[in-house]
Amino acid sequence: MRYCIEPCTVYLGPCTVCGVTLFVIRACEGRVGKESSEPVRVLVKRLDGHHDMPLPSYETAGSSGMDLRAAVRETVVLKPGEIRLVPTGLVVCLPQGYEGQIRPRSGLALKHGIGMVNSPGTIDSDYRGEIGLIMINWGQEPFVIRRGDRIAQMIITEVYRAELVEVDDLDGTKRGKGGFGHSGVE
Repeated sequence: MRYCIEPCTVYLGPCTVCGVTLFVIRACEGRVGKESSEPVRVLVKRLDGHHDMPLPSYETAGSSGMDLRAAVRETVVLKPGEIRLVPTGLVVCLPQGYEGQIRPRSGLALKHGIGMVNSPGTIDSDYRGEIGLIMINWGQEPFVIRRGDRIAQMIITEVYRAELVEVDDLDGTKRGKGGFGHSGVE
């Protein structure tokens, strides 16, 4: 199968109704010959005191996630084993049927042991609070977070709601109740 290499495009501009900054994401479906889906429109509001902060952005044409930046007012030192809530200075409005997944950045994890306690974090479509990043230092050295540092990423994805159906029995499988590494490492 061949894949499209068309980059995703981000458009910024004020909403013609309310003036809020409009952040539009146009995601390519990936397969050659299939038209790209309609853009997913995500409204973004910068909180007071954070208008100097760049909006989330894709760093490369093939990036799945938009980098989120630390909106700390003063430098934060994250000590080994410490958990901190780091603000982004942003509030988003996602369309119903979509979520924002908040994930750690792999380079920070590999080089410094920096991750997120609840990975991936979820931004629900009806949440209207500031995006906060629950960061942890699993490394051996203190890690410095400065205003504007790219410390996490956000992926916008479609959500499917399930309908639960209670039954008396379920069909059997070869795996059965096996879990927690039952298949070994080889």
